[in-house]
Amino acid sequence: MCGIVAAVAARNVVPVLVEGLKKLEYRGYDSAGIALLNPTLTRLRSIGRVAELAVQAAGQSAQLGIAHTRWATHGVPSERNAHPHVSGGLAVVHNGIIENYAAIKQELAAAGYVFSSDTDTEVIAHLVQETLKTSADLFAAVQRATRRLVGAYAIAVLCENTERIVVARQGAPLLLGLGTDGNYAASDASALLQVTRRMVYLEEGDVAELSREGYRIVGADGTAVTREAHESTLSADAVELGDYRHYMQKEIFEQPQALAATLEMIGGAQALSPNLFGASAPELLADVSSVLIIACGTSYHAGLVARYWIEQIAGLSCTVEVASEYRYRVSVPDAAQLVVAISQSGETADTLASIRHAKALGMTKTLAICNVPESAIVRECALRFLTRAGPEIGVASTKAFTTQLATLFLLAATLAKQAGRLPAEQEAGYLTALRHLPVAVQKVLALEPGIAAWAGLFADKHHALFLGRGPHYPIALEGALKLKEISYIHAEAYPAGELKHGPLALVDRDMPVISVAPNDALLEKLKSNLKEVAARGGELYVFADADSAVEAEPGLHILRLPEHYGVLSPVLHVVPLQLLAYHAALVKGTDVDKPRNLAKSVTVE
Repeated sequence: MCGIVAAVAARNVVPVLVEGLKKLEYRGYDSAGIALLNPTLTRLRSIGRVAELAVQAAGQSAQLGIAHTRWATHGVPSERNAHPHVSGGLAVVHNGIIENYAAIKQELAAAGYVFSSDTDTEVIAHLVQETLKTSADLFAAVQRATRRLVGAYAIAVLCENTERIVVARQGAPLLLGLGTDGNYAASDASALLQVTRRMVYLEEGDVAELSREGYRIVGADGTAVTREAHESTLSADAVELGDYRHYMQKEIFEQPQALAATLEMIGGAQALSPNLFGASAPELLADVSSVLIIACGTSYHAGLVARYWIEQIAGLSCTVEVASEYRYRVSVPDAAQLVVAISQSGETADTLASIRHAKALGMTKTLAICNVPESAIVRECALRFLTRAGPEIGVASTKAFTTQLATLFLLAATLAKQAGRLPAEQEAGYLTALRHLPVAVQKVLALEPGIAAWAGLFADKHHALFLGRGPHYPIALEGALKLKEISYIHAEAYPAGELKHGPLALVDRDMPVISVAPNDALLEKLKSNLKEVAARGGELYVFADADSAVEAEPGLHILRLPEHYGVLSPVLHVVPLQLLAYHAALVKGTDVDKPRNLAKSVTVE
């Protein structure tokens, strides 16, 4: 991991490569590098931000090059481990993990190759170089070499005396950009909008060769294939910061717009239709026995909220699995179970592998909830729902989460209707509430000044507890995740009723406790839990509904949301927790959009 850009054109591609890396910075990285042919191989590498690499690259000129931002897997962040890696006059950049690199490395070392890094990627460079001894050209050598690789990879390779770039993918995203003056490749479209909107998405096992004049692709079996070119709908403005201080702040405030776009198809609808999830949805959803949700991180928290909705509204049993665990345990397959994969990027390696595992067990009723139309998870599933949140640049997910929640509520209501459990009056009420959701979230955003003041009160703390009950417990989990992701304050979340079973031992004046207090059936129970905290001298920060009977007192701070939103309340209550994390990070002076050690799109296990 993390980001690849490649270019071959009748122009100086150095500015294109550097700007492409800047657009991929959001994915997270610790070092960056670039390899150019002009006409011999030139390699530049740096630790830290792309801006430092840009200084090195200033004044360089080449019509062919590859570039990379690295998020360390094998080997510590350092210049010697930064990509590109070279072998003679050949250079390679790589996203992913090569699982059998040790065996190949031993073989290549015996053949006389000297390794200068701790990475698995350097194996690819030497392997392609060795294969070139018996292959007709670079394209053939990469095809042969990649057949030996076990694991996940997206690679771009260039070689002296070859005015072409060869790329390949297996388990990691890679697309081609078709320009008027040349051709390009990148990890995602945002890196190439500067030069083209015509994109070709490579499929598993594809190997492609790029030249100034054109490109060719072969599939996993080595035969020539044609992949459809798409006109990207992503606008360059969508990935610009604009007047906001950080992308995370921008994306928090884009949530009303993102929700409106996601729910646009029900704007004038009088009833819910399973066709929202695909043409074959009426048939696939008709006899669903239960639901299995597979996800990671923030998407996993969305799945936990959905479990409450699906069981309450649709009357179906729902299990939520951490994708990185699901396929490594013995489970009981059910061919009638609906398997839902949730992912912002659609390339999350653990989630993708889990979907394939479920399908291998005979569970073919699959649904992808995703923000990227041409992603691997979307292509892997029988049904799909695109959240239309737009590009999310900040590593800490915000608008992707709320649009996932809205989509999952639509799914719960649709399953209920399919099962004959959704009266017409209730269906109409749900549709009205969903349409009003963007307005309701906009009102919550007006609380920002008060939330910023709260952040100043405890940003100097080292630990925090988050509490919630019912469907708001996963919202507490998401709030804790956001706080630790970007402010580096250690935070944990608990169902409020669990407080007395251990975590209460941690509560004192230096342990802020943040709670969401919607005016629901569990409010009185929650109030008792808050009293337990107050009795131990804890400092409470409570986000309450306007009509929640929770009153401020010494040690108990309250901010009230403008309205109670019933079953959709979790969508509203997560927004102030996002803002709280953002403003705590501002006070602490951390890198909000690029938190340490994290990557946006996790395409390795």
